[in-house]
Amino acid sequence: MNNTAESTDILQKLCADQPLAVLATDAGSGPYASLVAVTVTPDLRQLYFATLRATRKWANLAGNHHVSLLIDNRSNQVTDFSRAAAATVIGSAEELSGSELEIGLEIFLGRHPHLAEFTASPSCALFRVQIASIYLVTRFQNVMEFHFSP
Repeated sequence: MNNTAESTDILQKLCADQPLAVLATDAGSGPYASLVAVTVTPDLRQLYFATLRATRKWANLAGNHHVSLLIDNRSNQVTDFSRAAAATVIGSAEELSGSELEIGLEIFLGRHPHLAEFTASPSCALFRVQIASIYLVTRFQNVMEFHFSP
């Protein structure tokens, strides 16, 4: 895909439309994948997700803040090979607290109001991923890279 504007539009739509992503973490023994509800900011620089502290993904994040997430629009049909788009997000996750937690919750719950009770639990943690790179794949082989400075 040569059109950067077209790629950016596809990526923004994908991130705005898809409520779930696959989160990959690593505790040193290998990757671990989890399905999480996500909110991506319109500038594509930050992503938010919530998890309980008594989970493997939280324990992995406590030891290694580097993450990868896959956001895609597949329908599990043959047409996915020509129509599906997938974005691999690479970044660094940080558990939020204080005023940053309040701001993050407002952003996250703006997309997922049905998770208000879940995020209100004292055992729930909200993470913000500072996005470093996104690799967008369309038509099963066209790759566009997006890189962000800290």
